[in-house]
Amino acid sequence: MKDTKIDVVIPVYKPGMELKELLRRLSLQRQKIGTVYLMHTKDGNNLKQSELTAGYDNIIIEEIDLDEFDHGGTRDKGIGMSDSEYVLFMTQDAIPADRNLTVRLMEAMSDTDVAVAYARQLPKKDCHLLERYIRAFNYPAESMVKQKEDLNRLGIKTYFCSDVCALYRKELYVKQGGFENRIIFNEDMLYAAKSIQNGYKIVYAADAKVIHSHNYTNMQQFRRNFDLAVSQVQHPEVFGGVKSEKEGIRMIKNTALHFIKHGRPMTVVRLLISSAAKYLGYLAGKHYEKLPADIVEKCSMSPAYWRFYRNSKKSWK
Repeated sequence: MKDTKIDVVIPVYKPGMELKELLRRLSLQRQKIGTVYLMHTKDGNNLKQSELTAGYDNIIIEEIDLDEFDHGGTRDKGIGMSDSEYVLFMTQDAIPADRNLTVRLMEAMSDTDVAVAYARQLPKKDCHLLERYIRAFNYPAESMVKQKEDLNRLGIKTYFCSDVCALYRKELYVKQGGFENRIIFNEDMLYAAKSIQNGYKIVYAADAKVIHSHNYTNMQQFRRNFDLAVSQVQHPEVFGGVKSEKEGIRMIKNTALHFIKHGRPMTVVRLLISSAAKYLGYLAGKHYEKLPADIVEKCSMSPAYWRFYRNSKKSWK
């Protein structure tokens, strides 16, 4: 499979030098990279003239308006532009850790029942200590194949997947209807859930690695978890019978015990504050339909979604 071409789709907004490094490292991959589709949300700058993309003959830039961006729809448009059998979704700040990223992801797709294989995320050098440990909790060193039989054992984690760096088998993507258009968040996890419910598999490929992390503020954590909860409320067919709180509590306990053991009580305090912000955001998102529209927009990381939602959902305020 090493000669198989992989196309890449990357949503882009106000790109910086990380995108330049991402493109450079993609060009050095041992597994052949085909076309790179940059789905550029306009911010007043013309990406086609940017030095970030100069020197490449395999980049296609698709310009979209700010209100047109959608976590599912924008990526769906990108994969629709590709004629490759395999399409890699990445974010603009995910940097391949080595030249074997795409090789390892393709190896994970050797079983034809695998719909998606997603990469391990390693922390950046500036990643805070707490976030560094949580990232290791969510992206361990051991690979994992997940399928329907794992739901009783893994719960919500069975559906976990991340489009920060994930390789999709396009044939199954089309067969299953792809991503939902106009989704606030969680398009990757919803697709993974659909695939597993349809009898396919999701692979966490720990030896396929990207460098990616965020030092979110407590308010950003609140907003991110607000959007996460909204996506779950809007899809009870997926999340109605699978609780996510249990996995969150397990993560908090493990993290707290780790830092207590290593004599870092202030890190435990930061963990508790951060966890409270996440839970409050999650709780607010679970009850978003009871909140005024202007409050909902302020609670969310995706205000453009709510402008669309207000205009299309008459039952909401």
